[in-house]
Amino acid sequence: MPYNTPIRNRSMTYDATVEFKFDATYTHDYSRGFGSTIDYDDFIPEEHYVITAPAADLNAKQYFKLFEKFLLCVGMCPQSIRSGAMSLVFNDYVSEEEQRKVCKEYEITMDEDLDEKFKEWKVRDEEIARLKKGPMGTVLEDEKG
Repeated sequence: MPYNTPIRNRSMTYDATVEFKFDATYTHDYSRGFGSTIDYDDFIPEEHYVITAPAADLNAKQYFKLFEKFLLCVGMCPQSIRSGAMSLVFNDYVSEEEQRKVCKEYEITMDEDLDEKFKEWKVRDEEIARLKKGPMGTVLEDEKG
């Protein structure tokens, strides 16, 4: 079979499941400082989370969405989750070329490109100001509607 023949043309059964599991127990300790002053009712002595999804047809974005739900269940804040996801792309181990591909896909400007963007905005603003001037160099009034 050639390397580029699609597998889906063949009759086959594929079943896959992905599962994220979190188990936690808390034993109240009355003998230590701050923890001993917190009421026992403020804690759940045992927590168990299981998130299961069919994995046969999940793409990378769907896997990340699933993992995001799991991280929220175990107490991560959304900002930390987003920061962690971005750190997969924007770090010293990912080539600048790959980082730029992601920036282009999501319309993000990298810090080192801000100077060039500022110059583009300045030229654009000057062009807009030039177009607003009347024939004798007077500034036309904006139409009020």
